[in-house]
Amino acid sequence: MSRQERRRVTDVGTLKAFGHPLRLKLYGTLKIRRTATASQLADEVDEAVSLVSYHLRKLAEHGLIEEAPAAQRGDGRERWWTPAQETLSFSSNDFEDTPEGAAALSATTRTLHEQHANLLQAWNEHRPAWSPEWRTAADSSDFLARYTADELKALTEELHAVIRTHEQRAKAAEETGATEGRENVLLYMNAFPFRSL
Repeated sequence: MSRQERRRVTDVGTLKAFGHPLRLKLYGTLKIRRTATASQLADEVDEAVSLVSYHLRKLAEHGLIEEAPAAQRGDGRERWWTPAQETLSFSSNDFEDTPEGAAALSATTRTLHEQHANLLQAWNEHRPAWSPEWRTAADSSDFLARYTADELKALTEELHAVIRTHEQRAKAAEETGATEGRENVLLYMNAFPFRSL
């Protein structure tokens, strides 16, 4: 199977498979590592290899991960996995019309928010250990403005385009061997309406 650049999950079965807390953690870890075996992932998430293997197979059944190409594998004694797409997304529009879909969306989103909050907390706790350059480059901001729904949609589409441009630039540089000083960076964005705090 050839790796997709972007995939939008639109069916409840796949969203439920993806939304399991351990599977989200495994998928996120695999996305960072790019390729890994069940044994390697089990060490990282502190779970039994048999349990990790089971959940990896479930992710693969829904086309979320796949076997890594031969060039990316180790010695070949174990199955190597890789995400089946560069970017995975889902939209509330595809799931809110049924109770099962709305529940799966809510559970998946809640778990993702918890995992992102844990990563942010870990950054805050370990910030002093990072170099001044990384501490200065990191950002935590919030902005408040009054928009229409169309204006907010236009803003998020524009921000996504800017982020994709920078992702492609960084990926191209890394592919030419510019790996020094490069770290995994999580850019997590929320944009939503509210009426009171």
